Amino acid sequence: MIMKKIFLFLAVIACVGLVQAQPQKRRVTNSKAAAQKKQAQVTDRASLQFPTKDAMPEDVVWKRDVYRSLDLTQDANAPLYYPVEPMGRQVNLFTYLFRLILTGRVSAYMYKLDGLEDFEAKNKLKVEDMLTRYSIYYEEPAEGKYQVDDSDIPSSEVTRYYIKESVYLDQRTGTFQTKVIALCPVLMRGADEWGGDNTPYPMFWVNYDEVAPWLARLPMMSSNLNNVMNMTADDYFTTTRYKGRIYKTNNMQGRALAQYCKTDSAMAREQDKIEKQIVDFEDKVWGHMSHEDSIKAARADSIKAAQGKVRKSRGIFGSRRSSGTSASRSSYKGGSSKSKSGGGGNSAPRISVRRQRR
Repeated sequence: MIMKKIFLFLAVIACVGLVQAQPQKRRVTNSKAAAQKKQAQVTDRASLQFPTKDAMPEDVVWKRDVYRSLDLTQDANAPLYYPVEPMGRQVNLFTYLFRLILTGRVSAYMYKLDGLEDFEAKNKLKVEDMLTRYSIYYEEPAEGKYQVDDSDIPSSEVTRYYIKESVYLDQRTGTFQTKVIALCPVLMRGADEWGGDNTPYPMFWVNYDEVAPWLARLPMMSSNLNNVMNMTADDYFTTTRYKGRIYKTNNMQGRALAQYCKTDSAMAREQDKIEKQIVDFEDKVWGHMSHEDSIKAARADSIKAAQGKVRKSRGIFGSRRSSGTSASRSSYKGGSSKSKSGGGGNSAPRISVRRQRR
């Protein structure tokens, strides 16, 4: 009897615990869903307040994907690097992206060995893994959000970016467009005291469409002559103000340029060849001549015009000479005929000539 009471008591306790645990699990799920909904609302609000360029249509008839390496030490790419440390509300691109990733507004995706971007959920990079991998000091408060001081953000070491862009023909509008697809900050480390070269460490990929509404809120300075913050980071990428060399294209073999270009000169020739192919395709679609063909045509037209002027001048001088000689001859013959025969006309020179022959 005592054993039955004990079993009954334990069963009642288990039921009570199950009933109490179920609402707690439901509360955890609801809180997670609320956080995701709040994040989606923040992203949507940013998209509405700061609209960006329209997405690339999926039914384009021609597209060329290229990967470029942007050197931030060049003047064209300097707006992405300066200021190196935050100055009030002014921050550089990496500091801005780093803060967005820490707060969970933007997702970072792993940089794989093949260098291709993949924006699937399984490839999302955890914030803690990123901080630990690149030895970035951080603090984890009770809320579960990571905090990194501005002095610990390695923005000064990110002096390079990998960028993927798509050049496509929009048949709906009949225009050529260039759209940025992904961004990858590259950490340059490893230089020793003897002046060795830095080693590039690609950190992560960022989907540009996801981060574009936030980049539209980042003002930047576009000129050394005008220090007004008159453009945003999204304007900078949309208008292709950046400059970078091609290091990879989407090809059927999936090879980078360095894999089949063994020398620096071969690499430079291949880069120029790809750039020319993109420009020539646009020119051929609209019936325009390439730059070299236009120069050849202009030279041919100038040579043809010069030859025409020379022929015209020769014809004028030749007609004057012929008319002058004929006039002098006729006047000479006419004068001799008048002096000898005393008559005019065309018969006088013939008679005089016959008389001279006799």
